[in-house]
This record gives sequence, C-alpha cells and structure tokens, in this order.
Amino acid sequence: MPAFTMAATVRSGYDETLERVRALLADAGFGVLTEIDLRATLRDKLGVEVPPRVILGACRPQLAHRALEADPRVATLLPCNVVVAAEEAGTRVEVLDPAVMSSLGDAPALEEVAGEARERLAGMMDALVRGEEERR
Repeated sequence: MPAFTMAATVRSGYDETLERVRALLADAGFGVLTEIDLRATLRDKLGVEVPPRVILGACRPQLAHRALEADPRVATLLPCNVVVAAEEAGTRVEVLDPAVMSSLGDAPALEEVAGEARERLAGMMDALVRGEEERR
C-alpha cells in the first residue's frame, strides 16, 4: 500500500506532545476545528480500553477555500487529520499527506494547494522532531 501519511515517533509523553502539536499547527497557520478522543469514544461506546489517541481536525481556511474552488469533492478530505497516539516507545504523530488530494484529479490548482498544505504540515512535523532532539 502506498504511503498516505507523514509520521514521526517522539520520546516525549502523550500530553506534552499533544500540546506541542497544537502549538506547532498554529505556528504553521492551522487552527484545530475538531478534536476526537478515540480512547474515550471507544470506552463509552464499546466498553474497550485502548491507549490514549486523539484526532485533531486541522484547517487553514485559505487553503481549504482554494482546494474547494478547484474541486468541491475535496470537502470529503477536510479538515486535515492529525493523529497523536501514545505508544510504548513514546508518542506517535501522524498526518494525512495532503498530496493525496492531487492524486484524485487533474486540477493544477488542487496540486498547488496540496503542495502548500504538505509543505506546512511537513514543516510542523520537522519542528516536532527537531524540538525533541534539542531536548536531549
């Protein structure tokens, strides 16, 4: 299966990483529109316990608007999902790669938007990893 996410695992704890990701998304120009606590949802709906995991729905309105103008079907991929999950080795952060949008059609404007979104989110991921390395 082709890669469709950008991911990194850091040693920092879950709560600390979640707060850093929120701040780094803001630095990259994204707001968090939604937050889904998968641990709480699965516990409440299914009675199962899983490690902490949250989905942040991140959006940069300017990019979302341009993408929708290029192809309204892109709405099914909005907002950009960013997952923060506790793991034994630390905390994993995974982002849906916006390049997926450009593979869905033949719209140069959509490729441009996807490229900018990817650049911003990749920068956020790089800053997360760099920050982790600087703490050591």
